[in-house]
Amino acid sequence: MAKYNQPDPRNEETMVWVNGLVPRHSAAVSVLDSVVQGGDAVWEGLRIRQGRALQLHEHVARLRASAHALAFAEIPETEAIYSAIFQTLEANGMTDGVHARITLSRGKKSTSGMDPRLNVFGPTLIVLAEYKGFVYGDEGIVLVSSSVRRNSPSTLDSKIHHNNLLNNILAKIEANVAQADDAIMLDLEGFVAETNATNVFAMKNGVVMTPSAVACLPGLTRNLVVALAKKAGYEVREDRLSLSEFYTADEVFTTGTMGGLAHVKTIDGRLIGNGEKGPITKALQSIYDEAIWNDAIELTKPR
Repeated sequence: MAKYNQPDPRNEETMVWVNGLVPRHSAAVSVLDSVVQGGDAVWEGLRIRQGRALQLHEHVARLRASAHALAFAEIPETEAIYSAIFQTLEANGMTDGVHARITLSRGKKSTSGMDPRLNVFGPTLIVLAEYKGFVYGDEGIVLVSSSVRRNSPSTLDSKIHHNNLLNNILAKIEANVAQADDAIMLDLEGFVAETNATNVFAMKNGVVMTPSAVACLPGLTRNLVVALAKKAGYEVREDRLSLSEFYTADEVFTTGTMGGLAHVKTIDGRLIGNGEKGPITKALQSIYDEAIWNDAIELTKPR
């Protein structure tokens, strides 16, 4: 397990929201809940830093949009989700260095089965807030390419932020076996999609490149970095990109809520640039940190 993702003992006695506040040690969902029955749920990860929630509006909007795409009969209102998040943080006195995993399932069923018409009890909203640092640190990461292909929109659209993560988990297992940090996943045609946990960018001759959002989640961090790079004057190319374009890039970094911008040292044993964090990565990290902080929501202010 990555050293930056080790369990933190401060989390052991915290409160968790499962349609209401409950102690972590007794927090549970029913064996008839859709998330147990079929991974029928959507989720978001929200980072809390120095009394502010980063990209709160965007995360909650995507959670609700994903639930709508999956035809949930009931979806909590935006303010109800905000309230659950902030009540959980307040109950735990959490204001900094926190990651909150927000899960919304279709809810408990009347009996075991696949049919959503069995979901007669309303949705289940879970807020699990934990003290957790950035998962990759700042030393750079090692990637390998996976034999497991990323979902195509023809099978299960990756633009829905759903809980069916088995193909990502299988790719992560391959990374673990290779003693790498994560795995690059290709689409069905062999182009780079994303990693098992993040979006990915490559820089070549000053051009910032990232895979088109065909078989990947167009992540919130990804989208913000694309916008910020364009505003800063960089040429940005969203395209079908091959592995060899990443192997021969001057710089590569990944983006995600849990890791921010993390530079890549090697892919499949190929050194990226000189293996160190490159100048464009450094510049975009700085621009991103400022932008995401300025747009953050203070925990003490009305939402």
